[in-house]
Amino acid sequence: MERVYIVTGANGFLGNNVIRKLVDFKDEIRALVLPDDKLKSLEGLDCKIYYGNVLDKNSLENIFDVDPDKEVVVIHLAAIVYIKSKYNKMVYDVNVNGTKNIIDKVLEKNGKLIYVSSVHAITEKPNNEVITEIDKFEPDKVVGLYAKTKAETANYVKKMVKEKGLRACILHPSGIIGPYDFGSTHLTQMIIDLVNGRLTACVKGGYDFVDVRDVADGVISAIDKGRDGECYILANKYYTVHELVDMISEVANRKKIKSVLPLWFAKLTAPLSELYYSILKQPPLYTSYSLYTLNTNGHFSSDKAREELGYKNRDMKVTIKDTYDWLKNNGRVKE
Repeated sequence: MERVYIVTGANGFLGNNVIRKLVDFKDEIRALVLPDDKLKSLEGLDCKIYYGNVLDKNSLENIFDVDPDKEVVVIHLAAIVYIKSKYNKMVYDVNVNGTKNIIDKVLEKNGKLIYVSSVHAITEKPNNEVITEIDKFEPDKVVGLYAKTKAETANYVKKMVKEKGLRACILHPSGIIGPYDFGSTHLTQMIIDLVNGRLTACVKGGYDFVDVRDVADGVISAIDKGRDGECYILANKYYTVHELVDMISEVANRKKIKSVLPLWFAKLTAPLSELYYSILKQPPLYTSYSLYTLNTNGHFSSDKAREELGYKNRDMKVTIKDTYDWLKNNGRVKE
């Protein structure tokens, strides 16, 4: 059966990487973007742009107007990734209520839903015990507004699978890094600042960092291989921040950073960091929440995804090299 792929949050970091993979399948690709969004990340890609908002169900009518003889596959990526300390109601509205609207439309079309959540939705295990997939999410036991919204929504997806026959699986990427980040996530901003000489120290801690293209491959594999109601962690391996900046320095031929800020000092200056990058209109390199994350259990297992989805990871040095080259080719870092 001919397919129509609907990608929400299509012009985002993961979204445009997913579409770059989907174009090889020669099926129709529909990209959902906000009316005032920039579309540079989708330039030259064979997809049709639809303007709408997941919070406005009426605005979704056109993109879901698909012939009955075609299968609808929805890759739901639209979300607000939020690491700031201040509460933001829009994060809840988009991440929870917006996803509910998408689910309603998927059910109307008897489509397949790939819901992209986050490892942050999974309750942390103590003593660096390896974290694996769970069946029940506990929003009250995860930290941060973003994590809580992702946990609540994952529970709702699983509920709709059981009660409404929703065809859906849930994916949990770890910290995404890689090329084609037109909006500058905080990891991309870290590379830019390091290469351009603005980053002179790093913080203690680390996390699981994964190539965005590997996650995109996992998303696409889940369309046919992901089992309804099941969750899959799309991670890689744990790296300290120091290890990561060392790799960046080597690839970019920059002097390695030797200064590592103690956690107490980083926490003390986190509010200033948020204010500084807010003035620059750039994502903050670190906030109180991101510092918390870098000092929590960042050890995840992707064994289930490897076995069922054929999920794979490339070497992180390759990721850093490709990201640096892309940033250089786009004039965002100095030679």
